[in-house]
Amino acid sequence: MSASAAASPSAWAPLRIAAYRSLWLALLVANIGTWMQTVGAQWLLVAQSGSDTLVALVQTASTLPIVLFALPSGALADTLDRRQMLIAVQCFLAGVGAVLTVLTLAGRMPAALLLTLTFVLGAGQALTTPAWQALIPDLVPRSQLANSSALGAVGLNLARAVGPAVAGVLIAQSGVGVVFGLNTLAFVLFAVVLWRWRPPAADYADAPERFAAAVRAGERYVRHSPVVRRILLRAGLFLVPGSALWALLPLVAGHRLGLGPGGYGLLLAAVGVGAVAGALLLPRLRASWSVNRLLMIACVVFTLIFAVLALVRSEVAAVVALVPAGVAWILIFSNVNAALQLFLPYWVRARGLAIYQMVCAGAQAAGALAWGALSDAVGLEVTYLAAAVVMAAGVLTLRRWPMPDTAGMNREPAVYWPEPHLLLVPSDDDGPILVTVSYHVATANEEAFVAAMEAVRLGRLETGAVRWGLFRDGEEPSRFVEAYLVPRWEEHLRQHTGRLTGVDREAEEYAESLTDGPGQATHLFSAR
Repeated sequence: MSASAAASPSAWAPLRIAAYRSLWLALLVANIGTWMQTVGAQWLLVAQSGSDTLVALVQTASTLPIVLFALPSGALADTLDRRQMLIAVQCFLAGVGAVLTVLTLAGRMPAALLLTLTFVLGAGQALTTPAWQALIPDLVPRSQLANSSALGAVGLNLARAVGPAVAGVLIAQSGVGVVFGLNTLAFVLFAVVLWRWRPPAADYADAPERFAAAVRAGERYVRHSPVVRRILLRAGLFLVPGSALWALLPLVAGHRLGLGPGGYGLLLAAVGVGAVAGALLLPRLRASWSVNRLLMIACVVFTLIFAVLALVRSEVAAVVALVPAGVAWILIFSNVNAALQLFLPYWVRARGLAIYQMVCAGAQAAGALAWGALSDAVGLEVTYLAAAVVMAAGVLTLRRWPMPDTAGMNREPAVYWPEPHLLLVPSDDDGPILVTVSYHVATANEEAFVAAMEAVRLGRLETGAVRWGLFRDGEEPSRFVEAYLVPRWEEHLRQHTGRLTGVDREAEEYAESLTDGPGQATHLFSAR
C-alpha cells in the first residue's frame, strides 16, 4: 500500500496549481453561500407559513431548473467559451441575489416570490455546474483528475458543514436578509476570480458543434449507452428516498425538536462533518470493499438513520445519527461520480454530466415534493419510515442492477478509421449518409461475429448514428453487411476524428478478428 501511495499523486496535489486553487476556493465560498441561501429560504417559510409542503418546495425550486436546463447547459459548455459563460452567469446570479436581499430586508418577500427567485437561482446553478466540471481538465493534468474530483466533493461537503451553521447564527442575530446578501457577495467573488484567470489558448482539433446538434448528440449518447443508463438508475434509486433527509430536516428541527435556526444549522453541519469524514475514509474503504458493497452498506446506513429520525425526539440523538448520514452520502456519490467521470469520453463529458445532474435533481425535486406532501398528510414519523422502506427496496435491486466497474475501461479518444476518399465532395450539412461496411465471415465464426457486432452497434449509435442494422447477403451467405445512418456529413466526420474511444476500437478489432480480412466501407448520400 505504501508503494502505491508513493507512486500516486497526493490527494491535495491539484491545490498546488495556483489557478485551480484560486477557483476551488472561490467555488467553496460560493457553495457555502448557496447552503446559507437554502437554510435562509427554508427558515423564512417555516416562520411565515408552517406548511410542510412549502418548506419542502425550497428544495424542489432549487433542483427543478437542473431538470429543465441541464442538457442545454451542457451543450453550451461544450460549444461556448466556458470561462466567459461562467462569468456572465455569476453576474446574473449576483443581480438576482441583490433583488432577493433588498426585498427580504424590506419585509416584502412573500412565499410565492421567494420560491420563484429560488427557482431562478437554481437555473443559474444549472448553467454553472457543467461548465465548471468541463473546465477542470484545463486546470489540472489528467493524472490528477481523480484527485480534483475528490477535492470537489470535499469542497461541497465543507460547504454543507459550514454554510448551515453560519446561516443559523446569522439568522438568529441579524435575520434572513443578511444571509441572502452574503450569498450575493459570494457570486461576485467567483466572477472576479474567473475574470482574473487567464487560461491558455485552447487548441481544438474540431470546430465547436452547433448548439442544436450538440444537444441531440448528448441525448443520443446517453440513450444508447447502457453503462451511463445504469449509473443514472443507481443514482435515482438512492435519491428518491434520500431526498427525504434534506426536504424534511427543517421540520424535524423546528417542529419535533423545538430548535431555532442555530439548531437547524447544527443538524445540517453534522451531515456535512460526516461527509468530510467520509471523503477522508474513502481511499481506505475503496481498497477494502467493492463499489457495490460500499453502495449497499451506505444505503443500509441511510435506512437505519431514517428509522432513528422517525422515532427519536432528542437533539443529541439526531446529531449523532446525522454524522453517519453524511458519511453514507459521500460514499454513494463519490463512487457514482467517479464511475461516470471515468466512463464519459471527453467530447461529450459536459453533456453527460449535465444529464446526470438532471436525473439527480429530478429525483430530488420529485422526492422532496412527495415526502413533503406525505408529511402533511400522515406526519413526519410515518413519512421517514416510508422513506426507510423505499431505501431498503432499492438495496435489494443491487444484485439485479449493480453499478458497472468503469475503472478498467479505455475511454481515451481513438482516431483509427481511415480518412474517407470520395469523388463526390460533400458539404458539412449534406445528409443523411448511409454508411455500409461489408464483411466476409467463415461459417464457424458466424454466431460469434453476430454477437460481437452488438458492441460495435452501441459504438456507432453513441457517436452519431441514428439507425443501425446488420444484414446477410442472400446470394453470398458468407457476406455480412453492417449499415448505419448518420444525419449529416459533419456528424460522420466527427466519428472519424475523435468521438470513438479505445473501447470502440477494441470492439471493432475483436469483431474483425472473426472475419476473413478487414471490412470494406462505402458512403451513400441521399440522391434528393
